[in-house]
Amino acid sequence: MSPVLSFLSAVFWGVLVLSALVFVHEGGHYLASRLCHVRATEFFLGLPCRLKLSRKSAKVGTEFGVTPLLLGGYTRICGMEGSADELLAPALDVVTREGRVTADEVARRLGVDADRAYDLLATLSDWAAIKPYYDPARGERPGQSDWPAAFETPERDANHLTEYDRGHDFSLPGSTAAGAPHETGMSPDEFLAHERSRTYLGVGFLRRVFMLFAGPLVNIALAFVLVTVAFMVQEFSYVPNVSTLGGVVEGSLAEASGLEAGDTVTRVGDVPVDSWDGLVEALSPHLESGTDFELSLERDGSERTVLVDLPDGQPTEELGILSSVATYRLSLPEAVAATVDYTAQTASYVAKLIQPAHTMEVLDQSSSIVGISAMASEAASTGPFSLMVFAAAVSMSLGFMNLLPIPPFDGGKILIELIQLAIRRPLSARAQTGLTYVGLAFIVFVFVVVLKNDVVRFVIG
Repeated sequence: MSPVLSFLSAVFWGVLVLSALVFVHEGGHYLASRLCHVRATEFFLGLPCRLKLSRKSAKVGTEFGVTPLLLGGYTRICGMEGSADELLAPALDVVTREGRVTADEVARRLGVDADRAYDLLATLSDWAAIKPYYDPARGERPGQSDWPAAFETPERDANHLTEYDRGHDFSLPGSTAAGAPHETGMSPDEFLAHERSRTYLGVGFLRRVFMLFAGPLVNIALAFVLVTVAFMVQEFSYVPNVSTLGGVVEGSLAEASGLEAGDTVTRVGDVPVDSWDGLVEALSPHLESGTDFELSLERDGSERTVLVDLPDGQPTEELGILSSVATYRLSLPEAVAATVDYTAQTASYVAKLIQPAHTMEVLDQSSSIVGISAMASEAASTGPFSLMVFAAAVSMSLGFMNLLPIPPFDGGKILIELIQLAIRRPLSARAQTGLTYVGLAFIVFVFVVVLKNDVVRFVIG
């Protein structure tokens, strides 16, 4: 294969494997959010991009689709970002009562500047409690780089549920269309609590951790299934402890004595044997002394005796016989046990990455996207089974990597949740930003080291 075709093959298979596994990862987060009754507005294969092919679900409201940047996937779970401003409730109340209102008008009514008003409206939009209104007359359109001038209410049913909420029914009397005023029958603070309860921040600690853990869990679970299947399909070779010859070396003393593959040795001289270990042990004295001896054996159902003529008095290291080789496939329980052991080894290996004494050792044996792409192409050229096994290995590593307590990995976010649980208050935005910067610095360091290793290993050679 030419260098150009090799490069294109590596890019294709690397992108395919990584995109599929990241998409599966994000699917775990999405499904967990639905189980926790938390709104999720988007679920895409590919990175965010203005160009996209999508369809909005009438049942759950989520926009499902694909973008041209096939380097992963993403899901937007409501309430994972935004401010905790005390003016969120009155800002939501203004939009809900008006139906559609400009950010400048919200700023005027709340007595704040436009920037703060936009921060409030952006947070409420992230919750899907309101939505941006793109006015064609102003030249505004979805996907533009900045917020539009106005925001509006989403479509709500009589129970104040939006299209993203389970059990919504817009046919009920009292339902309102998008952009129409909606009567809540609640105080601004009560309605804000109602909306917040359908976001990531509005659910309890266990459900938040479950949503974070679900992505890596799906990667690990997928890998577990694939590896178990691989163990069950693959044939393992082993040497059975029997005295049947698996082969005879050409030109050896065994061949000269007339021994053949398939012969079952029953006696060496006067010593009976019924295992390979016993055969080796019985042969040793004769080979070490160089004395001739007889072998009793079974061939094609009949018994016979052959004389092994050794150089008199000259020690001989080997007779020239080979052991039998048998194949074996693991049962389901055995395959599961082997996969459990493999999973534990992978988890232990990944955990060493954050142990200073082992960090460089792990990095020297790890691969970046360059190495993964090259190995994915090689696995694909071998066959679908090899590609499946390779994808399982990457999925397992990806799952455990994301559980490392390093922001912005899922494990880092779980760490922040645990810290907040311990101190019984939200960690400040400044502290979270600081932790994220430290985590990003470590991730950049890891990326640079493994990329350098891959360039030397796969490019320079």
